[in-house]
Amino acid sequence: MKNNKGFNWFYLIFAGVLLMLFFPSLMSSSGVKKIDEKGFYTLLTQNKVKKVIVLKDTDVAEVFLTLESKKELASEAKKAPSPMMGFAKENPDYTVNIGDLKYFQERYNKITDANPNIKTSMTFDNENSPWSGFIINIAVWLAIMVLFYYIFFRKMAGGGGGGGQIFNIGKSRAKVFDEKEKVNVSFKDVAGLEGAKEEVQEVVDFLKNSDKYTRLGGKIPKGVLLVGPPGTGKTLLAKAVAGEAKVPFFSLSGSDFVEMFVGVGASRVRDLFAQAKAKSPAIIFIDEIDAIGRARGKGNITGGNDERENTLNQLLTEMDGFGTDTNVIVMAATNRADILDKALMRAGRFDRSIYVDLPELHERKQIFNVHLAKIKMDDSVDVDFLAKQTPGFSGADIANVCNEAALIAARNSHESVNKQDFLDAVDRIIGGLEKKNKAIKPSEKKRVAFHEAGHATISWLVEHAAPLLKVTIVPRGRSLGAAWYLPEERQLTTTQQMLDEMCATLGGRAAEQVVFNTISTGALSDLERVTKQAQAMVTIYGLSDVVGNLSYYDSSGQSEYSFGKPYSEETAKVIDKEISKIIENQYQRAIEILANNRDKLDALANKLLDKEVIFREDLEEIFGKRAWDPELTEQPVTNVVEEKEEQQSTEPSSTSPEDNISTEDSTKSTNQEV
Repeated sequence: MKNNKGFNWFYLIFAGVLLMLFFPSLMSSSGVKKIDEKGFYTLLTQNKVKKVIVLKDTDVAEVFLTLESKKELASEAKKAPSPMMGFAKENPDYTVNIGDLKYFQERYNKITDANPNIKTSMTFDNENSPWSGFIINIAVWLAIMVLFYYIFFRKMAGGGGGGGQIFNIGKSRAKVFDEKEKVNVSFKDVAGLEGAKEEVQEVVDFLKNSDKYTRLGGKIPKGVLLVGPPGTGKTLLAKAVAGEAKVPFFSLSGSDFVEMFVGVGASRVRDLFAQAKAKSPAIIFIDEIDAIGRARGKGNITGGNDERENTLNQLLTEMDGFGTDTNVIVMAATNRADILDKALMRAGRFDRSIYVDLPELHERKQIFNVHLAKIKMDDSVDVDFLAKQTPGFSGADIANVCNEAALIAARNSHESVNKQDFLDAVDRIIGGLEKKNKAIKPSEKKRVAFHEAGHATISWLVEHAAPLLKVTIVPRGRSLGAAWYLPEERQLTTTQQMLDEMCATLGGRAAEQVVFNTISTGALSDLERVTKQAQAMVTIYGLSDVVGNLSYYDSSGQSEYSFGKPYSEETAKVIDKEISKIIENQYQRAIEILANNRDKLDALANKLLDKEVIFREDLEEIFGKRAWDPELTEQPVTNVVEEKEEQQSTEPSSTSPEDNISTEDSTKSTNQEV
């Protein structure tokens, strides 16, 4: 096989051609004319000699003419070409045999003394080899070529390694993990992904004990696709597979196939699978495969996606084509499975599609245990409590909470990380940094207090709104106030639940209308959220009586590239009216509830102005316990809140996870921006 990393004779040939073109005098010793002594003395008398260099231990002297003399003699005799850019030593115009040096010096001094206008100088130098200039020029041009190669060839190839050279640009950039490159991650380090771990463990077991399956007629799966929201542990699961498989593991990203040169992506795919087949059984892991696996023919403008499609075509061929009967498993991860090409998703290529969802309560507890093992904690930290305070958090979010808590504890000079540090970390991640020194006008502070009190009042008085944990009017991040809720972890959402959530979200603006008879821009995030919820009710979930049981949601992702709407203009008008009607009805409902409970709203807002932060028990003092949630008061969360400990805020999820649609991230707090 050809070794692209060996010596390439092209560079030596290229250097020789350059030298022959630009330095012909170096290839020949006849570039300098010889004159006799009489001719030299004639030139010296005419003041045409600039300098004379006598070579020691020889009877030869080099004669250099003045610039004016060169111009005069240019038509009579051709001189040796001057070196380019002054890199080499200047060539003499003539050489002369001087004979006896003593006699030559006497004759020279006699002529120069007789004519004071002669400015010729005489120096002595060692013998100049005809190859000295040649060696100097070779060294200079080699340096230029090395610089040219580094700047244009290596940099254009996009980095070092095998793909960093112009002749290796089609080589795969996959990082190989084998017995030499050990991975310290194992399945013990992956918590909360029991279903996904079980499936990938079977793949690892097949590679280790293939006879166990093949003797019953089973075949190795060609591919495993990990799908899920960002931060749920897809890449971590692949690292665990690399650590457990004990077979060569090729890891790379989908963007590693993308290059500015045509055909490079397909070439890298071929080289990747060639390496994997040579070391089979092996596993190939492609992270963010949607970079090259996007459906073909979508958004293709004048062939703009040809190179990406060629790369995808080569990947399809390598995964399931002629001559693919090898023990090579392809694992891939993406959070955009809806835009992948159907040919890539079919059985025979990706036989298994594993959905890695956000962790539930018991899974969050397991993830906390993994990350808390590296943190020095005190006895006040309860893992069950932390798991309950973080609904909707991904594994990456939980890792961030643990790290932020340790940083907060160190910032406060604590000997260990306590419970309050974790609560402050959750607040910091969700709401942003607390800004107690931010100057706010008293009138604005009062409006923010009633705005947040309106949210809290509605959420307490309607049945299906999420229970409140904490309300603050201390600015955080870009918001002037925030309300923390603990949503119910449910798999389905009814129409009434969505309407109650919308009503609670609009409670802030409704409170401003009831108390001040004016509204402000502080409800921007509230309006954005309820608008998305109402649009989902009407156009996606079919929860509108006017529009009916219709859904215009496209799970295939085809509508992403469409400039039109899947409904007529008349239907669009009906949808707009229905969305506006739903929102306005809930807004009027919020105004009515607050007007009927104006005294309790005022009491809550005044307490918020006085304390700046209020908790669940403050609402119980004013409103009493929620009659329709008697079991909620018995949960540990309530007891913790009664101790006035700061707690994490979350908004209830307004949509069903079955459709993988979320009109609002369930981990976000209600922040009002002005």
